[in-house]
Amino acid sequence: MLPLPLALTQQAESRVKGQLSPQEPLFTVLAFSDFVAENLQQHPEWQQNLYDQPPHAQEWQHYERWLEQQRVDVETEAQIMRRLRLFRREMLVRIAWMQILNIATTEQTLQQLSHLAEKLITTAREWCWQQCCSEMGTPCNAEGQVQPLLILGMGKLGGGELNFSSDIDLIFAWPENGSTRGGRREWDNAQFFLRMGQRIIKLLDQPTIDGFVYRVDMRLRPFGESGPLVMSFAALEDYYQEQGREWERYAMVKARLMGEDQPPFTEELQQLLRPFIYRRYIDFSAIQSLRTMKGKIHREVRRRGLKNNIKLGAGGIRECEFIVQVFQLIRGGRERCLQSRSLLAALQAIDTLSLLPSEQVGLLHEGYLFLRRVENLLQSIADQQTQTLPDDDLNRQRLAWAMGFEQWSTFHTHLEQLMMSIHTLFVALIGDEEQSASEEQVENHYQHLWLEIPDLDELQLLTPQLAIDQQQQFLSALQNFHHDIGRRTVGPRGRQALDQLMPMILAEVCPRNDAAATFSRLLQVLLSVASRSTYLELLIQYPGALKHLVRLCAASPMVATQLARHPLLLDELLDPQTLYQPAPNNSYREELREYLLRIPQEDEEQQVEALRQFKLTQQLRIAAADIAGTLPVMKVSDHLTWLAEALLEVVVWQAWQLMVQRYGKPNHLTDEQGPGFAVVGYGKLGGWELGYRSDLDLVFLHDCPANTVTNGERSIEGRQFYLKMAQRIIHLFSTRTASGILYEVDARLRPSGAAGMLVTTFEAFEAYQHNEAWTWEHQALVRARTVFGHPRLQKKFTEIRHHILCQPRDIRQLMTDVAAMREKMLKHLGNKHLPLWDIKADLGGITDIEFLAQYWVLRFATDCPDLTRWSDNVRIVETLSQEGLLTEQNAKALTHAYITLRDALHHLALQGENGGVEEHHFLQERSLTQSVWQQWLASE
Repeated sequence: MLPLPLALTQQAESRVKGQLSPQEPLFTVLAFSDFVAENLQQHPEWQQNLYDQPPHAQEWQHYERWLEQQRVDVETEAQIMRRLRLFRREMLVRIAWMQILNIATTEQTLQQLSHLAEKLITTAREWCWQQCCSEMGTPCNAEGQVQPLLILGMGKLGGGELNFSSDIDLIFAWPENGSTRGGRREWDNAQFFLRMGQRIIKLLDQPTIDGFVYRVDMRLRPFGESGPLVMSFAALEDYYQEQGREWERYAMVKARLMGEDQPPFTEELQQLLRPFIYRRYIDFSAIQSLRTMKGKIHREVRRRGLKNNIKLGAGGIRECEFIVQVFQLIRGGRERCLQSRSLLAALQAIDTLSLLPSEQVGLLHEGYLFLRRVENLLQSIADQQTQTLPDDDLNRQRLAWAMGFEQWSTFHTHLEQLMMSIHTLFVALIGDEEQSASEEQVENHYQHLWLEIPDLDELQLLTPQLAIDQQQQFLSALQNFHHDIGRRTVGPRGRQALDQLMPMILAEVCPRNDAAATFSRLLQVLLSVASRSTYLELLIQYPGALKHLVRLCAASPMVATQLARHPLLLDELLDPQTLYQPAPNNSYREELREYLLRIPQEDEEQQVEALRQFKLTQQLRIAAADIAGTLPVMKVSDHLTWLAEALLEVVVWQAWQLMVQRYGKPNHLTDEQGPGFAVVGYGKLGGWELGYRSDLDLVFLHDCPANTVTNGERSIEGRQFYLKMAQRIIHLFSTRTASGILYEVDARLRPSGAAGMLVTTFEAFEAYQHNEAWTWEHQALVRARTVFGHPRLQKKFTEIRHHILCQPRDIRQLMTDVAAMREKMLKHLGNKHLPLWDIKADLGGITDIEFLAQYWVLRFATDCPDLTRWSDNVRIVETLSQEGLLTEQNAKALTHAYITLRDALHHLALQGENGGVEEHHFLQERSLTQSVWQQWLASE
């Protein structure tokens, strides 16, 4: 071990005040770790234990016995929580001691950390099992066999390679359905294990004065946060057979049961999962899956501005894992020796099977252990979950010394060389997510055009197809861009990147007929990233991405503006397969779940930002498909609506979880009822007609009885709980972050409008609709549907809506009310783009068709209740035709007019323009709509 550097000696001296010799092991440890120093100061008896019972590499074998001793006199939940937290901290002090003083190897340290976590988890499980059984009875299957809770440890915990300050990824499961026996009442097994799982998480994760045991992440379970906390074996098998994703297969490679002390059930679960993880055939599709995952991680690193990250950076821990796991996933079905959860054991199997040359196996083995020691040392300084190299001198000296280097520069150089070697191997085996770009020759005249800024005569030679005013606009934009760049802090690297990139852009743009407009939009994007050379280099390295950027900016100033405001969207240009292919309707929720898995659950700020980034990314894909013509207008609205629903669901659950954490749950709810809360979408959301700039019209309902209270420590009245929850939902939608807001929310369509309660009961909503609502509110109800809520609540709202819409009405009064409301809207919203005709608001436009559909539903639903089935105009008109209330010819013509006008409105939005067009446009559609209006709603 190297002598302590002066800075570390001074650090230790400031703590021991001359009471320890520099030769003492404690002196050395205190010099390195603030975490150890703070804990020994708080618990002097731990220091005595270090002397009486010196730490050694195999002491993990005593963890179980030591924990049992800690539990002997424990009687309350608070006591067990304190014992578990203090035990973890004392053991981490001992592990840090061994690591710093080189008493234990890196492999032994990983083993100690993993075994410690496993014993703490199983101890928490045993305590919760005893408590739940005493309160609820013992869960059994139909034959009376006791059913245990099994816990899968995922990631590095499952692989036996946990790091010092890691959180833990868990999945809970139980074998068979059934019910409890021996309790005061019978509970379904699902209810029992849900309650038990929640208690385990509380024991481990809830912060107290003693901290927490581990941050528990349950998002790897089937369906993520929206899925059940605990699932039966049968439900797990169905999920992984029918819906398991490639990334879940990758995650399952390391899955390991915690405390494998349930032999028949342990084997059953392992056999159930094995076919999902390991294919019987040689599966080369794993290469592309891992390549795609690595690409996502690489983009995430760039988005978050991560630097010097030894886990996610090129050649880091994650790439070591990917190299090993690609062999496991490809050949693990045939080569059982590859079915190891431990990376080091799997690496040994790769060597035995000669799947990699021995020197490459040696590089990975050495590199992985080196990086893991760096990671653990980093985290043991202050017990912080970090993989980023320090930027302060003290911690740099600490890390270099502990790794056996006299200077930080020597250590850093060695680390960079090692990671570069690993990355080279990674690229050779797995490759990049995108094809490497070929270096295209850029002609000298485009370089000259950028570097010299020619006069107009020279530009005319490169853009002969442009009119003189367009050439002047082009040249002016180029000159202004040079001027703007000169005033910005771009730096040498950025200027070099611009000098490479601008000739490439000019070569793409100059031959275009719309070169001037396209170039101006592109420069708007480039100015936003001029000081972020990473994005400039991305466009240089991937000319395909540059071509997509030019195409999208040429087609839509709206897209260009979005890219300029949110440069992270440039990453989406790398893969045309996803860029022009929006997610299928049932995939937005799953993609969002996967997207949020990268963000720590407790980091609310990053969660909120991630939702906005996801929306921007998906909207770009939808717009790209719209521009490319692969999505018709109806499908564009469908995708924008599906996207909004997926985001709404996450926002509601986030608000719910925060409210429950603060106040507990309203006590009228059972575990199967969900939150007892529904969100109704009105307007464009309700009618499946969202546009790119649409807001969300929402109404919030609940089924909370009067006098209900919540069951938390800060108990509040149940209806107050739901009011706060709705306010939180609106806050999560409207909070402005670096990526803007999520959606504008308009809740004024609720009973009594802005003067009414923000949240109301179903009964009050129904009574209002029956007794107080105006005709226009019933018109709005035509385009309403539940967009969030338990199926029971969705059915309840559908029944209320059906009854309201089907009630008999005075036809004359209905005609008068609808026509009067249309006239009022025309005065407020029509003729606002004169001399242009407003596609939506003016006579013969979209609003007239919407009013007609609403009028027909309110008039005819009494006799034709099927009209209430749909909330979108197209299917309402189709149903009217099927019922013989409209002629087939009129229905088809009106539908065609409606779709045509909506399509035009969508494309005007892409052009960043309002809904106004020249008077001579859409004369046929306008004439038809006005004719139908006259037929049905004109006053006599």
